[in-house]
Amino acid sequence: MTEPARRLQLLTRQGCHLCVTAAETLTRLAGEAGLPVELVDVDADVELQAEYGDRVPVVLLDGREHSHFTVDVLRLRRDLGTG
Repeated sequence: MTEPARRLQLLTRQGCHLCVTAAETLTRLAGEAGLPVELVDVDADVELQAEYGDRVPVVLLDGREHSHFTVDVLRLRRDLGTG
């Protein structure tokens, strides 16, 4: 039986400089793991904006919050099995 594909998302918003940096870092790390990164604009979804709007960027791994404000590189590599 194979494991389900990992899902890596970055919750972001327009005009967020931390989001730009996080997207660059996450894209690089996701590439190491052979995964795509899904960018999600929190302002396009009322529920996401209410839950995460004041602490973007937020990294979600398999639908669960992994880190926010910055990408926890060491932890993410460990959790993706690339480091």
